[in-house]
Amino acid sequence: MSRVWIIKRKHVIQLAAALLILLIGWLYVNRDTILPTLAEPTAERTIHMVVGEFKSTTADGKTIEAYRWDPGSVDVRKGERIKLSILGVNGESHPFLIEGLNISGEIKKGKETIVHFTANQAGTYRLICMTHTDMAHSGPMIGYIEVH
Repeated sequence: MSRVWIIKRKHVIQLAAALLILLIGWLYVNRDTILPTLAEPTAERTIHMVVGEFKSTTADGKTIEAYRWDPGSVDVRKGERIKLSILGVNGESHPFLIEGLNISGEIKKGKETIVHFTANQAGTYRLICMTHTDMAHSGPMIGYIEVH
């Protein structure tokens, strides 16, 4: 004896709608892992920075100054290809290193320095100027690359 199943059109539509809702929910929950993989793999994002200086005179006539990266912190997605463009505005020379990425270079006044990297590990990477390492040398001049 064989059975015959009769499926009404409205049940098929309801099932399709339920599956669509489940798919949308799953995509929403997993958006942080799915969306980066859908991006063009060769795309490179450019981040612009400058070397800036704060300068002032104290009440007793002493000149004080401090150097900084601007912006002081940038956010990057894990695995994202980055082109870091740094313009030297103040100070003649700023030799630097980016801890954990094995990147070093030098920023010169009036010049643009370009650094390419892909951060494959989540974490905080310090961008350190080797000229301005502490308060005695108008620092510390440290920027942060936050990889999420």
